[in-house]
Amino acid sequence: MNNIKIIFMGTPLFSVPTLEFLIKYYDVIAVVTQPDKNSNRGQNLTYSPIKQVAIKHNIQIFQPVNIKNDYQDILKLKPDIIITCAYGQIIPKEILDAPKYKCINVHASLLPKLRGGAPIHRAIIDGHFVTGITIMYMNEKMDRGHIISQRELKILDDDTTGTIHNKLSIMGKDLLMATLPNIISGDINPIRQNEEEATYAWNLKREDELINWDYDKRKIFNTIRGLNPWPVAYTRLEDKIIKIWMSKVSYNSYFDKVNGEIVALYDDGIGVKVNDGEIIITELQIEGKSKMDVKSYLNGLQNRNSLIGRVFY
Repeated sequence: MNNIKIIFMGTPLFSVPTLEFLIKYYDVIAVVTQPDKNSNRGQNLTYSPIKQVAIKHNIQIFQPVNIKNDYQDILKLKPDIIITCAYGQIIPKEILDAPKYKCINVHASLLPKLRGGAPIHRAIIDGHFVTGITIMYMNEKMDRGHIISQRELKILDDDTTGTIHNKLSIMGKDLLMATLPNIISGDINPIRQNEEEATYAWNLKREDELINWDYDKRKIFNTIRGLNPWPVAYTRLEDKIIKIWMSKVSYNSYFDKVNGEIVALYDDGIGVKVNDGEIIITELQIEGKSKMDVKSYLNGLQNRNSLIGRVFY
């Protein structure tokens, strides 16, 4: 084990491989994670995945509600370096300036592209063909520190936010494994980010989840897979909410139909008119039911042809 003293800041499942690597090879003296959440109507508290790992390894845990005002106990531990990965709060200057090797962040995009809290979702929704991991020094501004290292990952048509999340989670751990020794030895050449190339990955809002059938089919296809498996794209049909989990692009055209109209039924899908043609829904979830493939859904209908002409909105 390397005797470098590390404080790790992270919260979701994405951060777990990185923390587990650090615990195995370094001295993780404390973990900082978001406060516990209420579940089951407030009857139980849910621990973050990072807190669960820390408990398993008997590591000291801090959970400040607002780290800008509650950081003194963290600094008393005098870490050599602080490593963050999807922590969820802006780190104050007092923390950033304290460690010998400063504070670094493992971020799920190729900065300066997709700064912010939803880089995986936005990469897919916005139709990017490549994403990746950036390890950077942190400053007081969101995701604007000097870049230490990067690694690319191609986004394939069958990728979803879920699959890219899992790939980048491991890639982040691997890149940190390769980069951290160089940070400690000083064998690095940090690069200033180009502000002219910066884009932002704002956190998702409820309105982002509603499918706009007036968009082109590729945009809708990207939105559906970019919201899978959470929070999941949805639409409405006769006042019922229907979640759309999966779809595929069609090359058919229907010029005499309205956008959102069900225009065709296939063995494995429901064809819907959109701005530039048709998109085929292949997996959905009717309100109050479990998700299912469209083939199973259609087989369960008494009169499947009654869907033709109905309009999603």
